[in-house]
Amino acid sequence: MLLAAGLLWLAWQALFTQRRFSAVVNFMAFYLLMALVWVRLDAPDIALAEAAIGAGVTGALLLTALGRLPAGTSVGADPRRWQRPLQHLAMAGAGMGVIWLAWSAYHLPRPGLAGEVTATLDATGVSHAVTAVLLNLRAFDTLLEIVIMLAAVVLVWSLGPPLGPPLRAFAPATALPGLPALSHLLHPFFVLVPVYLLWRGTHAPGGAFPAGAVMGAGGVLLLLTEARPWEYLRHHRLLLHVLLAAGMALFLVVALGGMLLTGTFFAFPLFLAPTLIMAVEIATALSIALMLMAFYLYGEPGQ
Repeated sequence: MLLAAGLLWLAWQALFTQRRFSAVVNFMAFYLLMALVWVRLDAPDIALAEAAIGAGVTGALLLTALGRLPAGTSVGADPRRWQRPLQHLAMAGAGMGVIWLAWSAYHLPRPGLAGEVTATLDATGVSHAVTAVLLNLRAFDTLLEIVIMLAAVVLVWSLGPPLGPPLRAFAPATALPGLPALSHLLHPFFVLVPVYLLWRGTHAPGGAFPAGAVMGAGGVLLLLTEARPWEYLRHHRLLLHVLLAAGMALFLVVALGGMLLTGTFFAFPLFLAPTLIMAVEIATALSIALMLMAFYLYGEPGQ
């Protein structure tokens, strides 16, 4: 109850506070508290992704955007008269959406599809139900998520030229001298934790998405503190493009290869399943990490 009340309060503060910096801080705190909710629901893999993407990467994006706004700009707390009905309509629509979702969740079958997933687990090539669902039973969903993320990167890059090295544009290391030291201290964890999550995903909560989220958060922290990664990406654009598409490309290769071997799209022999799933997870995690960094770069390096 306390977690639920805290989430509602932080969401309200993030939406309606008069100060932009306070809104961003409340937004980041909301996602940190949401991570605790996922831990409470025995989903530590989702909690890591929530904290890394919501509080980490998105928080860095919002703080950097806030730092680039002209000084003295106001939030514009009082909406114009024609805007008020639109606000009320949006809030009513959101409320109806919440009620509809709650009603749908209440009428879901109990205990859900856990029995069906457990019954087919031996034929998936992995020993954990979540990984089996994401990369075997419902692999189409996961593939489309990767496609949407890659399309979002292309859209962001198409908005304009890159802003230049983040260190030079925002200079957080000048304002916070301890940030580079913190980055160097945490970097081994941003490498070791994703490797552990990838290994753990075959038999316990983990896998490509939390691994990629943690790795991407480390990459954004590196971009905030040093200009060398920017220069490397700028001089190796082809490698960056290949790695960004690696997850989606390997997904499609596995799916088409399975069709050639078994006659069914996304189906592959059981003896190859563990190796193929691990290869897809590694490529997907790396692609997700680079996509999160690419969102922060704003434009394509080297243009």
